[in-house]
Amino acid sequence: MKDDKDHVITMAHGAGGELMGKLINDLILPLFKSEMGEIPLSDLDDSAVVEDIVITTDGHTVKPIFYPGGDLGSISVAGTVNDLLAVGAKPLALTGALILPEGVLMNDIKRILSSAAETCRKAGVSVVAGDTKVVEREDLDSPLMTTTGIGKRHPLMDKNMERAGERRTNWLSDNNLKDGDKIIVTGTVGDHGITILSEREGYGFQGKVKSDVAPLVDVMESALKVGGVASAKDPTRGGLANSLNEIASKSDVGIEVEEDKIPIKDWVRNAGELLGIDPLTIGNEGKFIMAVESSMAEEILEALKKTENGKDAAVIGEVKKDIDGVILKTEVGGTRILEPPVGDPVPRIC
Repeated sequence: MKDDKDHVITMAHGAGGELMGKLINDLILPLFKSEMGEIPLSDLDDSAVVEDIVITTDGHTVKPIFYPGGDLGSISVAGTVNDLLAVGAKPLALTGALILPEGVLMNDIKRILSSAAETCRKAGVSVVAGDTKVVEREDLDSPLMTTTGIGKRHPLMDKNMERAGERRTNWLSDNNLKDGDKIIVTGTVGDHGITILSEREGYGFQGKVKSDVAPLVDVMESALKVGGVASAKDPTRGGLANSLNEIASKSDVGIEVEEDKIPIKDWVRNAGELLGIDPLTIGNEGKFIMAVESSMAEEILEALKKTENGKDAAVIGEVKKDIDGVILKTEVGGTRILEPPVGDPVPRIC
């Protein structure tokens, strides 16, 4: 007889790891699988492309709703904008929906919406439609927000793809990696997940914690201006480890990553060690993983470092067709398999 966990949804099913992938592939895709468009639903990429329209949708449930560096409003906008950017789109507009528990403070909702509006301004997008629902307090413990983003092909994409060489697609798709590509991460990893856990549990860590939530318009545009970007990924739930495994699997290649090249803030590393959490498996909300043409890597890196949100960017590895999965070269000179997490160690982070 199967364990009860095989018959019920657990927190891990929404955490971006293996269980979430199983839920999507076993339950959702068989009912809704579609091959419509240049990037169809079945690709499970950051956004879909249908008749030259780029579209993505996100549900956001973060606890607490306010934390250092962000809140429910900013993460809702930034997360959706970044998903559009990640496939090579220029974000144009958003729709949004609020689901509110009765009794929530009106000032808290105003604060969330003000933050969302400010993030829209930073990203250069407008909210063009929306919806609001209120439910009984016993049915919902905090506000939820859903957002849908609409974009079009970025004007810099054609020149960028010319410099990326021969690829499977003409978008920054997950399946666009090839042997020899360099892997860039556009900043320090683990900031958001550790911040959420710290605020939720009251750890504090000397007040250094701050989420990386940000719309990455400057980062993507600077890279596209140089050209040679083949793929981009927003490493949210499941973190760097999950995203690297995802793009390696979809591209039928392996990735070798050097541990000492991965940028991690000291407070993130120290907090992770204290809490028993690997910063490579925890969510980020202001970073991209990029696979780039090897010959363009240093020029792209130089451009990223000149941006507000890319100053800590680093080349962390290389795509290799003769290995399987993701291999981490450790700081002490060994190697280990960097496996995707079963689920994010910190649920409800985005």
